[in-house]
Amino acid sequence: MASVEDPCSFASSSKCTTKHLNLSYHVDFERRVLKGKVALTVEILEDRCSSVTLDTRDLKIFSATANGQSAKFNMGPEHSFLGTPLEITLPFELSRGQQVIVEVAYETAPKATALQWLTPDQTAGKNQPYLFSQCQAIHCRTMIPCQDTPSVKHSYYAQVSVPKELVAVMSAMRDGQEPDPKDSSRLIYRFRQPVPMPSYLIAIVVGALESREIGPRSLVWSEKEYVDKAAFEFSETENMLKTAESLAGPYVWGQYDILVLPPSFPYGGMENPCLTFATPTLLAGDRSLSNVIAHEISHSWTGNLVTNKTWEHFWLNEGHTVYLERMIGRSMESEQFRQFKAIGGWKDLQESVKTFGENNPLTNLVPSLRDVNPDDAFSSVPYEKGFALLYHLEELLGGPVVFMGFVKSYIQMFAYTSATTAEWKAYLFTYFQDKVDVLNKVDWNTWMHTPGMPPVKPQYDTTMADSCIALCTKWTTAGEGDLGGFTAADLKTLSSHQVIEFLSLLLQEEPLPLTHVKRMQEAYDFNSCINAEIRARWLRMCVKSRWEEAVPKALQMATEQGRMKFTRPLFREVYNFDKFRDEAVRMFKAHRAAMHPVMVDLLSKDLKVDPTSC
Repeated sequence: MASVEDPCSFASSSKCTTKHLNLSYHVDFERRVLKGKVALTVEILEDRCSSVTLDTRDLKIFSATANGQSAKFNMGPEHSFLGTPLEITLPFELSRGQQVIVEVAYETAPKATALQWLTPDQTAGKNQPYLFSQCQAIHCRTMIPCQDTPSVKHSYYAQVSVPKELVAVMSAMRDGQEPDPKDSSRLIYRFRQPVPMPSYLIAIVVGALESREIGPRSLVWSEKEYVDKAAFEFSETENMLKTAESLAGPYVWGQYDILVLPPSFPYGGMENPCLTFATPTLLAGDRSLSNVIAHEISHSWTGNLVTNKTWEHFWLNEGHTVYLERMIGRSMESEQFRQFKAIGGWKDLQESVKTFGENNPLTNLVPSLRDVNPDDAFSSVPYEKGFALLYHLEELLGGPVVFMGFVKSYIQMFAYTSATTAEWKAYLFTYFQDKVDVLNKVDWNTWMHTPGMPPVKPQYDTTMADSCIALCTKWTTAGEGDLGGFTAADLKTLSSHQVIEFLSLLLQEEPLPLTHVKRMQEAYDFNSCINAEIRARWLRMCVKSRWEEAVPKALQMATEQGRMKFTRPLFREVYNFDKFRDEAVRMFKAHRAAMHPVMVDLLSKDLKVDPTSC
């Protein structure tokens, strides 16, 4: 129920809750708009209700009806990032428990932040345009007038008219296709999502897509240029799904497909039900980065099935998902591998806290988001501080098997609903009622509501990290005369995960002398590495050490893909190299049009550029 106030939504009131959406879209690539209708089945939660409020942003509203009767509507005052409330006055009064179908005819804006429209030149195939959406956290309101809050869950049905050369897919089960009766040059694709889910998980992609089967319930989708590489890279998907089911319970979403997007997609992955979105930066050629898919699979339980009630409780989604992802790694690899990944996560957390500032309230596990855009709060904090808390509790309460039992029970308890931190904590105390004395000793206030690093640093097993630490120490203590002792053999016994860890450790140290970095390139040839996680860290390290030849390479990587994890730190590193500050700004302005709207907004702040001046 939508009874909790969501500071990021006009529509999260106790008046009503959406039960189902019926969407109809006409995709117009020339005008870069979706023209459509949405019929919302709304349940009334209070007596004498005479209006419904929906979240919108930059939408053009044409008309509204209630149960087929014309309804008056009014657009409220515009907020800088929350958009505009749409208040629909019902032509009748309703009582608690009654339902009404509210239909809105509307059109999106070309600048809708949920949608990125790519020209043919911005795609791999270069022949057809491409559209993809990204609704998390509060961008669905630029695509659909809706209750854009994770406290409200609904099923949906959709039909999408697209040019017949293109294919449409959504975060739902495919339900057939047919010629568009109004236009012989177009096809209509149909979709159904029977499992209730929040608005941020609605997703649409239209492009020159192909698919390959990678499992009994999984296809991989992408442009043909990527599709076979992706099928190889994600061939372990069914094993991951089965492992996740053995830990967390049945997979309820039916299909689990993966769609590899064009490079401008700003995230590693996005857990849209039935259709995980993935960045092409995962295509390392050796399946070494497929743990991102384990993360997105885990969201099928923690995030999609049980959802944070507001974005202030985002750690409930991400902390539990990282925990489940690493439990999958434990089952498929080893406990030492899980511990090793946790060590890397702790370093990511340290970097986020350093970037925000250790006293910044956005480093709280449960931050206040009143007057804060959730995009500005996005970082590894909810992921890794959340995981660290869960791991700390695991150690206190009996180990991974015992604590995973709690996580599974929590999922079952809150399945198909949304939860707050208080509700999670109350259930934790109920589940471990024989260990309340242990739980009462946890410093909950510091963990939840205090900025900076957690009050407890878990002692992770360093078996897999020791060789990385040793090599890092060897480089940081080497004098000029020692550099000849480094050879390619140093990396022979290290996995790509360990090479990533080695470079992450070096990034935490003072910058290496330029002579050392040049010698590292001679010995290890990182410049030719295609693994994006290795390449991004290496280029950041080179720029930190003021190797001017690395700057063009760093800016090239920052602009040829748009994953925030790589692009923002690379741009920031070049920007902090005084000699190239203007070049960083120039490159951002030159490539801005090809970047995702969320990336443009955040990079503008990183580089202190007025986004309207670009």
